[in-house]
Amino acid sequence: MIQLVKPTQRNVLGGPLEVCSTDPLTGFFRDGCCSTDEQDEGSHTVCVKVTAEFLEFSRAAGNDLSTPLPEYMFPGLKPGDQWCLCATRWAQAHEMGVAPRVVLEATHERALDVISIANLKSHAIPG
Repeated sequence: MIQLVKPTQRNVLGGPLEVCSTDPLTGFFRDGCCSTDEQDEGSHTVCVKVTAEFLEFSRAAGNDLSTPLPEYMFPGLKPGDQWCLCATRWAQAHEMGVAPRVVLEATHERALDVISIANLKSHAIPG
């Protein structure tokens, strides 16, 4: 029997994609990683550490990430949580001066379709 192996997904630095968060469990596939494929139309590829300022910005922009939605097993985010964010939302927050910090090792290379590596690096969490 032939077994298909899914190729390793890469981060914006060219290395293997690392885990973003398992508590809360994040990712388009809810696997803890900002992995992606053609089904992920929102490109949930940027691993961020959310802030109160960003959560308020996101709520005002129509995406309330703070309110729990138990029916979707979503606990609601609080400042300090790490989360796989849509690349376009991060870019909007960056334009408004409220972009959260980024974990480059856990940010998928597809984020570079929307965001420059320079902008991501300027918001990188050291380490």
